[in-house]
Amino acid sequence: MEPQDYEDFRLFLERSCGLVLGDNKHYLVTSRLSRLMDEFSVSSVSELLRLLKSGKRAGLRERVIEAMTTNETYWFRDVFPFEILRNQILPDLGKRGVNPVKIWSAACSSGQEAYSISMTVSELQQTRPGVVRDVQIVGTDISTAIVREAREATYDDLAVARGLSPERRDRFLVRKEKRWQVRPEIRARASFREFNLLDSFTLLGRFDIIFCRNVLIYFSAESKRDILSRMAGTLNPGGYLFLGASESMANYSDAFEMLRCNPGVVYRKRS
Repeated sequence: MEPQDYEDFRLFLERSCGLVLGDNKHYLVTSRLSRLMDEFSVSSVSELLRLLKSGKRAGLRERVIEAMTTNETYWFRDVFPFEILRNQILPDLGKRGVNPVKIWSAACSSGQEAYSISMTVSELQQTRPGVVRDVQIVGTDISTAIVREAREATYDDLAVARGLSPERRDRFLVRKEKRWQVRPEIRARASFREFNLLDSFTLLGRFDIIFCRNVLIYFSAESKRDILSRMAGTLNPGGYLFLGASESMANYSDAFEMLRCNPGVVYRKRS
C-alpha cells in the first residue's frame, strides 16, 4: 500500500465513522479488507477508494466500515458496571420514581451488553420486587450485519461461554439445536437499530443511563468531546454514563461528576 493511499483511507474512515487509525497500521487495513476486495474484484486500496468515491457500488461504504470496526464483546464485561447498575443505579432511579427507566447501549455489537443489562434487571426484580418496574433498552451499532445478529439473539457455544456463567446460561437462554437463544422475556426489553455516533442523537430520544464502553478510545479528541457533549444533552437530569475500564472523562467533558464505586466508576450528569 502506498503511503498516500493509507493516509487517504485513514481520512475516509475518520470522516465516515469517527474511527482513527494510528500510524503504521497498513497490515491491519490490508488484512481486514482483503476478503472484501476479493469480493468486489478490487486489486488495491487506491482502487477501492476510487470505487467508494464514485458511489457506483451500493453498500460498499457500509461493508468497508464493518470490516474495519472491532466487534469485540462478551457477557457481563468487567462485571462491576452490572453490579453498580443492580445495586446502586436502578434502586436510585426507582426511588426517584423514574418509570420507565430508559437505557442506551451504544456500540452494542452483537447484543451481549444489552442482554446482560436485561438479565441484570430480571435478577433485581426477583430479589427486590418493586424496586424498578419497566426498563427499556436501546442497542445501537454502526454495522447493519451486527445489528441483525443482536436482533436474532442466537449465539454459538463459544460466544455463550465468554462471560456467561452456566447458571445464567440455563436461566436466561434456551438451547435450540446447535445454538443458544436468549429467552423472550429478556429480549422483550431490548430493541436494536443501526446508528453512527457521529450522527445527531435527536431521534434516539432521552435516556436515564448510557453504556458507551470501550468505544471512545477509537475516536479523535475532538470527536470524543463532541460525543460526550451530546450524550450529556440526551441524558435526563441525574442520569448516568458508563465508560470502559480504561477510558477517562478527563479533558473531554465537565458535564459529569465521577462516582467511585469500589470497584469501578460511573459518571453522573451534573445538575
